Amino acid sequence: MADEANRSAFLENQSRMIEMTGKLKQVQTQLRNKETEKKRAFLTLEELRQLSDDTNTYKSIGRTFVLEPKSVLMNEQELKLKDSDTAIASLLTSKEYLEKQMAEVENNLRELLSQDPGLARQIMSMAVI
Repeated sequence: MADEANRSAFLENQSRMIEMTGKLKQVQTQLRNKETEKKRAFLTLEELRQLSDDTNTYKSIGRTFVLEPKSVLMNEQELKLKDSDTAIASLLTSKEYLEKQMAEVENNLRELLSQDPGLARQIMSMAVI
């Protein structure tokens, strides 16, 4: 009976670990995307600052380019920069939380396997598909 309870606890922890790993990968991907977006906005803003105020600037909308004042484009890039910063901060918090959760699940799995060596042998004998 205890063996079956340990096995079900192991399977539950294993599924949680798989779920957490997927979520962590998703957050890491979002983090990379936001960092890229931030870098692009920063570089665009630096290029815009070098232009004189009377320079014709264009905004890309799909395949079309629309004439926009330099100040409007600079405001948009500054907004993107700020939004990226807040999103990155939020994603880093999520990443830390998920890493803590994964460490907790990993410790639970280790504890479970150390308490029941028979379970560890059963798991090792399972075929990986």
